[in-house]
Amino acid sequence: MSKLSHRLDGFGESVIRKMTRIANQHGAINLSQGFPDFDPPKALIEELQRVAIEGPHQYAVTWGAQNFREALAKKQEHFMGIKLNPDENIVVTCGSTEAMMTAMMAICDSGDKVAIFSPFYENYVADTVLCGAEPIYIPLKPPTFNFDKEELEVAFKAGAKALILCNPSNPTGKVFTKEELLDIAQLVKAYDAYVITDEVYEHIVFEPYKHHYFASLPGMFERTISCSSLSKTYSITGWRLGYVIAPKVIIDQCKKVHDFLTVGAAAPLQEAATVGLKLEDDYYKELTALYGKKRELFLSGLDSIGLKYFKPEGAYYVMVDIEEFGVSSDYEFAKRLIKEVGVAAVPGSSFFKEPVNQYIRFHFAKKPETLELALERLTQIKKHF
Repeated sequence: MSKLSHRLDGFGESVIRKMTRIANQHGAINLSQGFPDFDPPKALIEELQRVAIEGPHQYAVTWGAQNFREALAKKQEHFMGIKLNPDENIVVTCGSTEAMMTAMMAICDSGDKVAIFSPFYENYVADTVLCGAEPIYIPLKPPTFNFDKEELEVAFKAGAKALILCNPSNPTGKVFTKEELLDIAQLVKAYDAYVITDEVYEHIVFEPYKHHYFASLPGMFERTISCSSLSKTYSITGWRLGYVIAPKVIIDQCKKVHDFLTVGAAAPLQEAATVGLKLEDDYYKELTALYGKKRELFLSGLDSIGLKYFKPEGAYYVMVDIEEFGVSSDYEFAKRLIKEVGVAAVPGSSFFKEPVNQYIRFHFAKKPETLELALERLTQIKKHF
């Protein structure tokens, strides 16, 4: 038989999703794949119940229902400080995963190069390869996970057409400072490049840190494809509602990709989620406070157990240093953690281009009682390793 696509030769199962599957097999507490075990806002659930009866149940406009895009434009204008046209600057996608792929395919040709900070969310490399592009890696250096501007410039000198910027960062929880973003902006302009942002954790940033939208920097809207979703902000990861925000010339390209990739996001879910986009500012303040308490609870527990970690500035992940256990494989460590301790984490090597083997990633988007039970189990970790 003819050979199958060579683009997939280096691909395996998503490590994050694999950890979830193994956790389910062993009844472990899943702190690997980042989804909550608590309900979305009541207003969204009530609206979803109404929509289930009244509809809509057929296709929405391919690039997003009009009322959804209008509500999204108004909400993002408020937070980004940029005037947005719901018809010209937005494409609604099936989650931010599709948003990222749509953005990549809209600007990248086969043979192009894309700069990626390491550590990175695993989809970025897959997106790059599936587009026929070549990834170039720039290390983020622990413990602060800052980058070296000269090393970043090397990537642009090598021909990087775009940089993928996850802010706040998954997996580290790093929040890029305005000064760092301005350094990136300077290089992007100098080398006539684009930035594709992943900002799904834009509303989960802890004091004293602050999220700055890259597209809001002087002269950067024209060079930025902003990708995000409703998944983390409204605790609806299963609804798969994401979006791309960009200048019209880029959005026109994104519309073509999206149309032939998925046709459109689910119409009833867009209708139900529109009420979430209209929530007042207090909701986002309460969301930050909620995750701040979860972070405090979980990190305090790790302190009591004696585990070392990098304190997250945003998002809801924490990278834990397991070097003290002398393990040769973080993947095997993570599997044993599930089977013997009953808590699931992601092996850190899945996020790094560098040969890193001493980290695992937990998430804390769980009810307090779930986190407390996970911490109780983790008190046994040093008996097993």
